[in-house]
Amino acid sequence: NYVFITEDALYFKAYLASLKYAFWTTLLCLAIGYPFAYFMARAKPTVQPALLMLVMLPFWTSFLLRVYAWKGLLTENGWVAELLSFLKIDHVLLAAGLIPALDKYMNSPFSLVLGMVYTYLPFMILPLYGNLSKMDLRLLEAAQDLGASPWVAFWKITVPLSKAGIIAGSMLVFIPTVGEYVIPELLGGPETLMTGSVVWSEFFSNNDWPLASSLAVTMILLILVPLAIFNKYQAEAQERR
Repeated sequence: NYVFITEDALYFKAYLASLKYAFWTTLLCLAIGYPFAYFMARAKPTVQPALLMLVMLPFWTSFLLRVYAWKGLLTENGWVAELLSFLKIDHVLLAAGLIPALDKYMNSPFSLVLGMVYTYLPFMILPLYGNLSKMDLRLLEAAQDLGASPWVAFWKITVPLSKAGIIAGSMLVFIPTVGEYVIPELLGGPETLMTGSVVWSEFFSNNDWPLASSLAVTMILLILVPLAIFNKYQAEAQERR
C-alpha cells in the first residue's frame, strides 16, 4: 500500500495541495492576526477582556454552522459575493486563478482558503496576544531614546520577542489545516482535493481500509515535523518563565 501511494500521482498531488493550502492559510492568518493581536496587547486593560471575548465568540457557535454560513454568503445571491463583484475583486481573483469564472466564488481555492482562514484565525491571535501582552515595554522606550523610529523598534524588538508566539500560532493553524476534511468538502471543489478528502474516500467510498490507513499514517508523518518544532519552542518558552 505504501508503494502504491508513491506510484499514483493522485495521492502525491493531494499531499502537495494539503501542504500548499495549509501554508497559505497560515500565512494569511499571521498577516491578519498579528496586527489584531498587537492592537489587543496595546489596548487599555479595561478594553482587553472585551476584545478577547470577540476573538473567542465564534467558538460559541457550531463549527459546521459557521462553515455552512459561508456557503450562503458566497453563492450568487449572497451579500459577500455581491460585494466582491461590486468591488470588481472577482476580476483579480480570476486573473490569479483562484475562482473558475466571474461571480463564481464557491467550490474554488478562494472559498476554501477563506473558510480555513476564518475558522483558524483565533488559533493564531490567541498565542500572539499572550506573547505580546507579556512583553516589557521599557525595551521600546529604550530604543526610542537611542534614536530608533517606531518602525525600526517594531522590527528589531517586538517581532524577535514575539517569535515564540508566531511559531506557536503558525503551528496551531498549519497542523490541523493539513488534514482538514470538513471545510474542503463543503467549500472546496474538485480542484481543491486534499488529503483528508482522499482518506475519507478510501475508507468509506472505496472501502479500502489498508490503503486508507497507509494514507493516514503518511499524513501523520508529515505533521510530525511542524509538531516537533512547536513542542521545541513551547519547551523553550516554559524554561524562560
